[in-house]
Amino acid sequence: MSASPFALWVYLAERPLTWLTLTLAAYALADRFAARLGRPPLANPVLIAAALIGLILAATGTPYPVYFDGAQFVHFLLGPATVALAVPLFAHRQTVAKALLPIFGALVMGAVVSIISVVLILKAFGVSTGVVVSMAPKAITAAVAMAVSEGLGGDPALTAVLVVSTGIFGAVVAIPLLNAAGIQDERARGFGIGLVAHGIGTARAFQASELTGTFAAVAMALNAAFTAMITPWLLRWLGG
Repeated sequence: MSASPFALWVYLAERPLTWLTLTLAAYALADRFAARLGRPPLANPVLIAAALIGLILAATGTPYPVYFDGAQFVHFLLGPATVALAVPLFAHRQTVAKALLPIFGALVMGAVVSIISVVLILKAFGVSTGVVVSMAPKAITAAVAMAVSEGLGGDPALTAVLVVSTGIFGAVVAIPLLNAAGIQDERARGFGIGLVAHGIGTARAFQASELTGTFAAVAMALNAAFTAMITPWLLRWLGG
């Protein structure tokens, strides 16, 4: 074996399980750190884990595609994790059914404003069409957003980065903003968080309460389906 101190790392970096293991370990460490701090908004485990992985990639000179190839099993689990949110939804189905009218009103307004605002802002700054398309579905869960972006000619990898960034930002600022606005209804709080911060925000909402998390899960699921349907039409209408 080579005497180089980097020989072992070069060998491990080529193994797919290396990046999966590092991803899981980074999140476990980040979650423990957040728990020790009492889980304040800024100590978001996803944010901390992403920073750790980013530092490792930068220090080792590892391209993102290499990392993603090794850690894509985590991406695969987004689908089953989203489906599993049906369990608390079923438990609170009667509460959800009583709020169907405001749910659909908030869904339509939230999804449409999210897409239109980002498209108009990016076009005002002269951003390329590819980036506009990639960023339009940023408020929905990554698995759906990447499919929507790729189907419309965007960059799925860029979309994934934007989706995660949006989710982290929403998970950090949503609850403090809701508190500042005096919104205390758990249903409204949860739906608002899930609508703009998808899975990462929903995980944060469940830390607040099961009811808040349930309505966040409802918003995440409905927004993913609704945004996937209206994004192509809105982009054509806006000239995107």
